[in-house]
Amino acid sequence: MKTALETPALPALLAARAAAEPGKVAMIVHGAGELTFEEWERRSNEVANALLSMGIGRGERIGLIFPAARWIDYAIAFLGVLKAGAVAVPLADRTPAAEVARIAAHCSISVTIGELADLPRASAEPPGLPNDPDAVAQILYTSGTTGTAKGVAATHANLAFGAVLNPRRPGMRMFAHSRHLVHAFPIGTNAGQMMLLNALNAYPAVVTLPRFTPDRFARLIADHRAGTVFLVPAMAVELLGRREDHDLSSVQLLGSAAAPLPAAVATRLAGMFPNATIANYYTSTEAAPAQTIMIVDPERPGSVGRAAAGGAVRIASPEGEAVRAGETGEVWMRSPAAPRSYYNDTDAASDVFRGGWIRMGDLGYIDEDGYLYLVDRESDVIKSGAFKVSTLKVEEALHAHPAVAEAAAYGVPHPVLGMAVAAAVVLRSPGPDEAIGGGLGTDEADGRHEGAPDDGEVSLAALRAFLAERLARHEIPSQIATMDALPRNAGGKVDKRALRART
Repeated sequence: MKTALETPALPALLAARAAAEPGKVAMIVHGAGELTFEEWERRSNEVANALLSMGIGRGERIGLIFPAARWIDYAIAFLGVLKAGAVAVPLADRTPAAEVARIAAHCSISVTIGELADLPRASAEPPGLPNDPDAVAQILYTSGTTGTAKGVAATHANLAFGAVLNPRRPGMRMFAHSRHLVHAFPIGTNAGQMMLLNALNAYPAVVTLPRFTPDRFARLIADHRAGTVFLVPAMAVELLGRREDHDLSSVQLLGSAAAPLPAAVATRLAGMFPNATIANYYTSTEAAPAQTIMIVDPERPGSVGRAAAGGAVRIASPEGEAVRAGETGEVWMRSPAAPRSYYNDTDAASDVFRGGWIRMGDLGYIDEDGYLYLVDRESDVIKSGAFKVSTLKVEEALHAHPAVAEAAAYGVPHPVLGMAVAAAVVLRSPGPDEAIGGGLGTDEADGRHEGAPDDGEVSLAALRAFLAERLARHEIPSQIATMDALPRNAGGKVDKRALRART
């Protein structure tokens, strides 16, 4: 008997789970309520029928703008749009109005939904419209860290890859070791969409909260005795500096996504989550569901793992030719599902999507055992004089200092070298079970902040001496700024354009 999703579509998956487990909770939003599979099925049918009554046709684009406090309404609206045969365009609620207007014009959005109550009342009966596996189901706009955000189109088959309609037993579903999976990813991001898919297909109930704070997040994990937790490195850093102490021993899998997890941060997380396997996931909005997964290994501190889920990874020269093991080149990934593409942008798509392979925009290498190591974003490599400097390498060295919580390296103009290395750091605050043996001070000579280091703090000169043991001379930042927080985009990635603009 086949258990694979024969006609890949998320509405079919929701209908199957609602029929098999109507009262099972699929999603919990702290302080806002919970959603069962039966309610998700019924209310998304209402949304679909409401859209059809408004004359929405197959393939029309529907904008979805919901705050994190209304993750449940968003999940209902998303499935309702797909059931109506339309295309969902999720947008973060903090997206500026001008950007929303640009996106709406780019993909010709017909209707934008922000309140379910604004839709006409409609029947809860299934609309009965089959979904074409090859039809576009979702357009997700990238974070745009290197330019104008692009719309990444995913088909029904792409979104539903790996899903199963009728598993013989609960253990066949993902994360079966957990009753609850906790995350704090925002709506409108690829990571957030993966959590929505987990709510549909995984075994545990997916739990989130309206706004991330480290203490609230830790409390949520402890209260639900969560077995699985997902976060981004920026959240991990904040979690390490939490003020309250909570029992986190229930966590068996801690997954980090969206950006490389510094080795020093992973080590500290292992101490905070004593029973957890810590995994780093590497993918992109364009490449999903292709990914590499790395179970954090002290023997391979810089690796983001090997290809998983039926995908593949390779390193190529700028001409597209394969390079030898250990040689640095462009990172390409192959999707195991129907690949995604850029919507309404043929030229950009041809540069990134080629024959099922996706150009990641990163430089890296693969060792003899097939483990991928990232060297840097192609756009972030600093060409300083005769040298090329990896910002990831500089950031790893900065993270190794006990006073540094977060770090970002970037290039700034230099009259002789062309570009010079600069860095911004956020200082650590001790957590409830640790003490830091000295902070990082700033001085007037660096032109960043006035004042000298307090007693017991580490000066910037001392930090550079620390880096000199780990970096070549040309890799050591000539400028170091301290900040209360690094600027980030909606997906949690550091906005290096904003950092360069400060200089």
